[in-house]
Amino acid sequence: MARDLTELTRIIRRIEAKTRVRPTAAASLETLLDGAVEETERGRLLVVRRRYPVSHRHGAQSLLAAREATPAALALLSRGGEAVSEGCRLLYLDTETTGLAGGTGTYAFLVGVGFFDGDEFEVRQFFMRDLDEEPALLTVLEEMFRKFDGFVTYNGAGFDLPLLETRFVLGRRRFPGDIFHVDLLGPARRLWSARLADCRLGTVEQDVLGFVRDDDLPGALIPTVYFEYLRRKRPDELPRVFEHNRHDILSLAALTGWVADAVERAPHPALDPEALAGLGRMLEGVHPDRSLACYRLALDTGLPTPSRERLLLRLAHREKRLARWDEARALWEAAARSPREFDPRPWEEIAKVHEHRRRDLAAARQVVEQALALARRHRASARVLAAFEHRLERLGRRLAAVSG
Repeated sequence: MARDLTELTRIIRRIEAKTRVRPTAAASLETLLDGAVEETERGRLLVVRRRYPVSHRHGAQSLLAAREATPAALALLSRGGEAVSEGCRLLYLDTETTGLAGGTGTYAFLVGVGFFDGDEFEVRQFFMRDLDEEPALLTVLEEMFRKFDGFVTYNGAGFDLPLLETRFVLGRRRFPGDIFHVDLLGPARRLWSARLADCRLGTVEQDVLGFVRDDDLPGALIPTVYFEYLRRKRPDELPRVFEHNRHDILSLAALTGWVADAVERAPHPALDPEALAGLGRMLEGVHPDRSLACYRLALDTGLPTPSRERLLLRLAHREKRLARWDEARALWEAAARSPREFDPRPWEEIAKVHEHRRRDLAAARQVVEQALALARRHRASARVLAAFEHRLERLGRRLAAVSG
């Protein structure tokens, strides 16, 4: 927040300085951005195009991996796991808007898209120089969306696509219906939420792709810059808005390639343990053997607490479903030995195995006594303590009845 306020102050001062000095020949917006004002059936629209070879590296990641992503990998990354055909064309999409609230009062004033065209990747940005240019924007987008088989976004399911659909409905345009969609926020959270401070695109691209933005305009300030442009009709900070959006599109393509490649090669020993555990979760329902291999490699390479204990419980639950009680008990016992925190679940399961499967009431009571002592030491909740005390009393009664 402090960084955003500092940046906003800097922007305001820069704009004020420019308005005090009248330039002799101010460059037009299209000249400044190296774009062109194009005609549509519903009016004029500013369009900016950039093309990159597929060998272009965004940070440490080449765009080529995204172009070569297999349908199987893309299906795993999609929200519903739906199948995608070979050779499907994906449109990488990101919007810059007048606010984050959504609803009918929020406009997408800049829509950036990216797509592969042979051996090149094109970023195309559509910009409304005024709000009355929205019909032209929607016309161009509707025509473009028809040419592609799906979208790739980052939190597009929660923001970009619903917003665009609202604008399409209000503009009496046809928005794509049930279309293939890869929202990379979900895979990013599975892979890195335990390790990174947050899973914003800027955080992930810096840590995973090795891409650092120079003098990037914070996204929270972009609506302010646009409203200032509408008021003064001066380009000022707008090139930074376009650059921010262009980097977002390139990051979408680079990140798609990174994750798709990781899914194809899993288990990959070069990955960190948290990412391996995340890949295991992504593969679990489709490739259980590869998922298990990812989990085991994550544990072997030092998955830290508390992720380690969560994974052990997950694996123990899997063994329990298969009625492999000895294997499940070994995993619960490993999870119970967490040095930092007390979790009642593995202790309860171990006690149940001794009581109900092995018929060893004395061993079950011993486990509950150990668990109760640890629970008190870690100041567990009254509910947890009461549950263990109740189990201990019941086991005592059963043992007394057997002895009698």
